[in-house]
Amino acid sequence: MRAIAQPIYSPCHGKVENIFVNESSRVYEWEKLFLIRNEKGVLEEIAVGMSGLITSLEVKPNQNVTPNTVMAKVKEDLFVSGSD
Repeated sequence: MRAIAQPIYSPCHGKVENIFVNESSRVYEWEKLFLIRNEKGVLEEIAVGMSGLITSLEVKPNQNVTPNTVMAKVKEDLFVSGSD
């Protein structure tokens, strides 16, 4: 069975301040991937509870995002990391 790339969505309305990964980057559980400045001016760190390979980046710095915006896609590793 092949792993399907999982979308990472913005959790809020705001603007992308920083991107810490590249397309084809390997990422680990709860690693910081993006910074978004939300509508209240607060920086929010975006991380996900999976590890894998970034298959595509869908946003650029200074881009406005909403909770429906796909920020990246990750092909998840199929092994348990033990960091729960």
